[in-house]
Parts: sequence; structure tokens; C-alpha cells
Amino acid sequence: MRAIQYAEFGPPEVLELVELPEPHAAPDQIRVVVNAVGVNPVDWKFRRGTMGGDLPRRTGLEVAGVVDEVGDEIADVTAGDHVFGPVAGGNGAADFALLAAYAPIPAALDFVGAAALPVAVETAWRTLDRLGVGEGMTIVVNGASGSVGVSTVQLARERGAAVIGTAGEANQEYVRSFGAQATTYGPGLAERVRALAGGEGAVVDRALDDAGGGALPSLIELTGDPDRVLTIADFEDGPRLGVQMSGGPDEPRAWQALSAVTELVEAGRFTLPVAETFELEGIAEAHRLSETMHARGKIVLLVD
Repeated sequence: MRAIQYAEFGPPEVLELVELPEPHAAPDQIRVVVNAVGVNPVDWKFRRGTMGGDLPRRTGLEVAGVVDEVGDEIADVTAGDHVFGPVAGGNGAADFALLAAYAPIPAALDFVGAAALPVAVETAWRTLDRLGVGEGMTIVVNGASGSVGVSTVQLARERGAAVIGTAGEANQEYVRSFGAQATTYGPGLAERVRALAGGEGAVVDRALDDAGGGALPSLIELTGDPDRVLTIADFEDGPRLGVQMSGGPDEPRAWQALSAVTELVEAGRFTLPVAETFELEGIAEAHRLSETMHARGKIVLLVD
């Protein structure tokens, strides 16, 4: 089968299209014929070598496709079903992928739209759970215009929370379109957020840092307690400031979010835009675009 692999860390040019043996489903897995693969920032962080790991390495954390092998322990899907989910081993940029967690693709989505969902939706769900976000709360989402950010905004709203999201000047209306109040990054953040939350003395219950950029001191100031702040982006200042952190390799994942978001998509209450698609052979260009951090929506690879 065709697959993307790299034998050394480095720029996008290290990504190669190679021929590898087909994988086969273990008893607790399904195999899918891959139609679309989501691209995530962690993909190019691994490719650069900043996340460590052995070589050669493959890539692709999330896919959508058609089931063609079903493990002996699996009873809820059959060959021919259309599903999406995270890829066992992160080897999704290929003709075939193995999944142990998955959900049916909602009728409102095609393969491209479904492949965009798993990582962003799971991250948003997990971090909101960790923070205990619920009815009547106000949460600040730092980095609300990215895929995780817009997922977090929508899922927090579904839990009955009010959301204030930070984004660049060009993305203020984009963030508002998902149901959040919006403000910009940078100096004076705490004052701007308080003004949106109701003025001096207004309560901000929780804060989620999806973007880093030195926002943690302001988020702690706003919530009054580092334990009410969680970061998935600032692993340097996070431990020093005592905030919660999420995203480590051994942390349990909230893949139950896939079925939940399927219902929201079908009800018209959740959407995750796709910024651009690339053929599998164009993965280097897809990584370059992702590295700019300016794509408005997910980047998705098409597998013919």
C-alpha cells in the first residue's frame, strides 16, 4: 500500500510516499480504506523532531473511510460502513488504517468533513471535562480561532457556558460566528476580558489555553486560581505557574466525544470548517500551510 513516511527529522521535504505492507485488524480493531486524513500541528512537530520518537516514522492521526476488515471482538460495524476516528499508531496517511475507536460518519458530512473532527473534538471535550465546565459558567478560550478553539467554543456553549475567545484581529468575527464573545491577544488581555464578562469584579470561572503565547499569567489573574486554568500549548510556563496541563501520551482520551458530536452535527449545532484539501502526494505543502498557523479551519489530505 502507499503510505507517507519520513526517515529523518526536518522540513516538509523529508516526507516521502513509500510502499509498505498492508496492516490487518487485530481482534479489537477495524481496518478502513482511507478516503481522507486530517492534518494537525502535532504532525509537523513530530516531523521536526521536537516530540522525539524513533525513525522511520509515519504520520496521520485521524481519518475517515470505509470499513473493509472487522476484528473478531467488534460487533457494532460491518464491512462497507463509513466511519471516522483516531488511527492506532498515528499511521493514517496511507491507503489503509487501523482504528480501535470510531463513530459512524453523520449523513450531513462527507469524508473530508469527518476526517477533520476526531483530534479537535476529543481535545475540546477532554479539556472541558478536566476543567469541569458546566451550566452558567464563563470560560475564556485563548486561541479560539483554531480547530481545537472553535470546537471548544461550541462544546462549551452546549454545556451552557458563556465563552470569551481570544484571536488575532482578522479572526474576531470568525470567533463570534461560533457563539463566543471575541477579543484580541496581548497586553491588557485581563482588562478586555473583564469588560466583556461584565466589568470590574466580573467572574471568569475557567480558562483554557489552546495557543500559548504567554497568556497564562493573565488567565490566572482572571480566574483567581491556577487550578482553574488548563493549557495544552505552554508546557514550559505551565508547570512553573501551577496550572493544569493536558495532552500527554499516557493521558486517557475522551473518544466518546465522537458519537456525541455526531449527534450535534446532525442537529446543526456543531461545525468544523475545512480550510483546504491536498492530495496525499501533496502532504509537504499541507504541512507548510499548517506550520503558518494561519489556516482558518482544518487541513485535510485526500486519498484516492
